[in-house]
Amino acid sequence: MSKIELGLGLETWSSRTAELPLEQVRRAEALGFHSVWSAEAYGADALIPLATIAARTERIALATGLLQVSARPAVTAAMSLATLARLAPGRKIIAGLGVSGPQVVEGWYGQPWGRPLTRLREYVAVMRQALAREGPVALDGREIQLPYHGPGASGLGKPLKPILHAPPGIEIWPAGGGPRAVAQAAEIGDGWLPMGFLPELMATYRPQLEQGLARRHDGMTLERFKIWPILPVVLADDVRATLDALKPGIALLVGGYGAKEKNFHVQQMARCGFAEAADRIQALWLAGRREEAIRAVPDEYPDSTRLIGPAARIRERFAPWSRAAVTGYTIYTQSLAGLELMAELAGTRDRG
Repeated sequence: MSKIELGLGLETWSSRTAELPLEQVRRAEALGFHSVWSAEAYGADALIPLATIAARTERIALATGLLQVSARPAVTAAMSLATLARLAPGRKIIAGLGVSGPQVVEGWYGQPWGRPLTRLREYVAVMRQALAREGPVALDGREIQLPYHGPGASGLGKPLKPILHAPPGIEIWPAGGGPRAVAQAAEIGDGWLPMGFLPELMATYRPQLEQGLARRHDGMTLERFKIWPILPVVLADDVRATLDALKPGIALLVGGYGAKEKNFHVQQMARCGFAEAADRIQALWLAGRREEAIRAVPDEYPDSTRLIGPAARIRERFAPWSRAAVTGYTIYTQSLAGLELMAELAGTRDRG
């Protein structure tokens, strides 16, 4: 079995109270998990939970999956990550970045949707300048101007060099699923967070990654480039009941999150081979026929994108995931037993 790293995914982003599963985090660290991943939407932010975890753990890497680039300026993201790295010396810090969608970008953050991939590229460029601290940070881009010189500018801004010295090794892993986003992640990132993944999709993603890597000048290869999908795990005896329980949440994401013309959950489902079902779920949901939308979620979609069932079934179905050409998986599971099982299957507890 290939050596696969594991990360623990937190669901603090969707919590009403921002409670952290610290027992689960500590157990993951003891089981040899590589990292813990914190996300954000329009609730709890991604960074403060990682600072809390850093104070209560010893070595597990601290990662965002994802920081939304419209939530804060690029220099603010760099400042926060550098501060976290200094206050948690010796920890691996990974900045997973994503663009979110226009409803959140414009409706919550009050930022223009604009050119999201251009913004992500320029955001990474500014972050790298700030983290490297080789000189004053400046960029005259299409989406980001630093110093700012647009409407309302005083004209008094000047490039500044960060006071804080960021330790080396903070990595930036853009997320994406479309061909342009995947290629750009390989071009500008230290790793890539897929939006929609099945082991067999690596045949599709590989040429896109190679296209991006070919535009680099630092010698990065596909073998060294980090690829880190999400893998939910549901340890349960009743597969049928588990699939039925998952369908309302899937229908909500596909039907109700994002605009009809720009819904990344629809796109993600399509990438996994369920484009027709995704379109039908969205149409039913937007027509107010929510129960029908839930029934329209095919069993195969949650079953193929997650590991579901008793331990024996999960062991069997993990085999193709273990052979995929990826660095690791962010595991989302509600149980300590699920962590134990995945640590056994990936062999993380034996690596010291």
